Amino acid sequence: MEKSNFVDQIRIFCRSGHGGAGSKHFMRTKFNPQAGPDGGDGGRGGHIILRGNKNMWTLLHLRYYKNVLAENGQGGNKNNMTGRDGKDIIIEVPLGTIAYDEETEENQAEILEHGQEIVWIKGGRGGLGNARFATPTNQAPEYAQPGEPGEEGWKVLELKVLADVGLVGFPNAGKSTLLSVITAAKPKIADYAFTTINPNLGIVAYRDSKSFCVADLPGIIEGAAEGKGLGHRFLRHIERNSVLLFVIPADSNDHRKEFNILLNELEQYNPELLHKQFLIAVSKSEMLDEELRTAIEKELPTEIPHVFISSFTQQGLTELKDMLWKALNEGQEVASK
Repeated sequence: MEKSNFVDQIRIFCRSGHGGAGSKHFMRTKFNPQAGPDGGDGGRGGHIILRGNKNMWTLLHLRYYKNVLAENGQGGNKNNMTGRDGKDIIIEVPLGTIAYDEETEENQAEILEHGQEIVWIKGGRGGLGNARFATPTNQAPEYAQPGEPGEEGWKVLELKVLADVGLVGFPNAGKSTLLSVITAAKPKIADYAFTTINPNLGIVAYRDSKSFCVADLPGIIEGAAEGKGLGHRFLRHIERNSVLLFVIPADSNDHRKEFNILLNELEQYNPELLHKQFLIAVSKSEMLDEELRTAIEKELPTEIPHVFISSFTQQGLTELKDMLWKALNEGQEVASK
C-alpha cells in the first residue's frame, strides 16, 4: 500500500485543443443583398494548464489519467460572431513538479508555489473570419483562415520533493526514527534494510512558532547512482533540499568510510549536490562514553559540523535543531568535501 500511494513520475499523452476555423460569410439583408463580409473568427483551442496545490504530495491522482485531451475551439459564425474558446484543462500537481517533453527532454514548466498556474500546452489559435480581410480594394474576400492545430505528444510529470532538509544515510541508519521524534510524521520503522521505500516528510516545530520541513529519503547504498537498491530512483529528491544531514549510526564499523561512500554516490548522480550545505548527525549515541565519542570524532570530517544524537533518549536533538535552523536561515557556509 505504501508503494502504491507514492507516485513521483507520470507519463501521459497530451493534446491541446485545435483552433476553430474562421467563417466565410456574407451579410444579406432585405434591402441590401450584398451588405459585405461578416464572417467571425474561430475560437481558441483549449489550453492544458498546471496548477500548484500545497495539499498534494504525490502524482497518484494522475496514475490512470493517461490521455489529456483539451476541447477544440468552435468555428466563427455570421454577424461577426466569434466562436467559443475550447475549455481549458487544469491539472493540479504537488509543489516541486517538473513537466517536460518525453522526446526532446525539454523542461517546459516547473511548479513551486501554491496556486501557481502555468500554461503548459497552448491551444491552437482560432482562424480569422473573412470580415477581417475586407479592404477598400477587396470588399468581398472569399477566404477565411482555418484554425491552428493544437500541440500533442507524450509528456512526463516528475515530482521532486520540496523540503528544507534531506536526511541521507545507509539503510537502518536511524533516519525514520529521527523523523518520527522531531516531527509528527509516522514513517514505517522496522529492523530490516529498506524499511523506507518512499520519501517521508515532516515539519519540525522550532522556537517562536518557527518551523522547517525535513524529508526522510530511502537509504542509499554503494552503487545507488548506477541503479542499485532504491537510491537511484529517489536521489532526484535530494536536489531540492537546501541542507543535507548525513545520518551515520554510532555502531558503524568505519564512520569516515560510510560518509565517503554516501558522498561519492551523490557526486556520481549529480556533482552539483556537492555545493549544498552538509551536516552530520551520529545516531544511536545513547550508549557511547566520552572515550568512544572522541574516537568517532577523529573519524569524522573536521570541516563539517556534527552532533551526537539519540532518538531513543532525545539526546542532542535540541542542538541538532539549532544547527539545522542556523544552516537554513543564516547562510552558514558549510564545506562540502
